[in-house]
Amino acid sequence: MIGYISGKIISKKPTKIILDVNGVGYLVNISVNTFEKIADKETVSLFTYLSVKEDSLDLYGFYTSAEKEMFELLIGVSGIGPKTAQSILSGLQLEDLKEAIKSGNINRLTSAPGIGRKTAERMILELREKVDGVSESIDGTVVSTSIKNDAIAALVNLGYGQKIADRAVRSVIDKNPNISIEDLIREALSLLNN
Repeated sequence: MIGYISGKIISKKPTKIILDVNGVGYLVNISVNTFEKIADKETVSLFTYLSVKEDSLDLYGFYTSAEKEMFELLIGVSGIGPKTAQSILSGLQLEDLKEAIKSGNINRLTSAPGIGRKTAERMILELREKVDGVSESIDGTVVSTSIKNDAIAALVNLGYGQKIADRAVRSVIDKNPNISIEDLIREALSLLNN
């Protein structure tokens, strides 16, 4: 089993990259969230999951171990395969997905591509008690969800779109995981105004 891969990015698309690892090119399926985090990198290290089927071997890569853990929980749900799990992780941020599952927000879950009402209900039923074990961390530091959500809410109140505000806040947190709420909002605003 391949659990981790590190190499030079040869080709990059929103859902696939090719990594050169000592002269061997690995095709790795990734989520859009992982793509956004590696967009400006030349070399990258990813946590991986190898999907073995009768007619194929597919490698899935994740920027954080938390995203990989959520992927493994998702594919454990009846009716969700690796491609659908990748699609869910591309359509929803990890913390939003966890919150939607815990709160039973079917509408939020069905907004992810490939998820219907019955699958969303199964996800809630099977994963509600398990998602708390998945924590998003950057370099071992757990990011406070309330600080992140408060910063996003502040930017939305200032007139920025939800996705743009979310992306700016995540970008600042990636660079400085121990940032205060005031500095987080200030730096996100600075990023958005440049």
